[in-house]
Amino acid sequence: MTTISGTLSDEKEKVKSREHTPKPYMNPYLAGFGLGLVLLASFVIMGRGLGASGAFSSFIATTVNTVAPEHAAGNHFYAEYLGDGTTNPLKDWLVFEVIGVLIGGFISGTLAGRIKKTVERGPAFSSKMRLLFAFGGGTLMGIGAKLARGCTSGQALTGGALLNLGSWAFMMMVFAGAYMMAYFVRRQWL
Repeated sequence: MTTISGTLSDEKEKVKSREHTPKPYMNPYLAGFGLGLVLLASFVIMGRGLGASGAFSSFIATTVNTVAPEHAAGNHFYAEYLGDGTTNPLKDWLVFEVIGVLIGGFISGTLAGRIKKTVERGPAFSSKMRLLFAFGGGTLMGIGAKLARGCTSGQALTGGALLNLGSWAFMMMVFAGAYMMAYFVRRQWL
């Protein structure tokens, strides 16, 4: 027999569950269309496409220039981002874009009820291993972005929109590599 207090408790649990249930993800085609509009706005307003790795390069060049200015001045890679010293490399468009992505992602996650402290991983992986693999993968992506002279967003979105042959070849290789690697890591998420 159900008591009144038991019924109220069940109702509170249901309300609590509804309050913490995240909203479903956006339709990927609609999200892709929106991303295309953001890219178009980037070209119209800023005269440049989207990217991300350049922001990190600017940050690293600024850090190295602060710690070891002679080394930064003598290094071609850092000198490219530091310029003639009249402008701060952190005032680059990509730096502000990445900051906007972080702020926008946080606002979007908050509105969708998805902000929580967790490590997304499969049951066969510990959190420590997942973070280690994520760091390793991110490092490889960073090295690849410098070798390819552009990250995934810069090559695929911006270069692809400009019908750059190298960007299309880059994306084909990204998908081919991902499909080949997926076979070996598929059990990490199942």
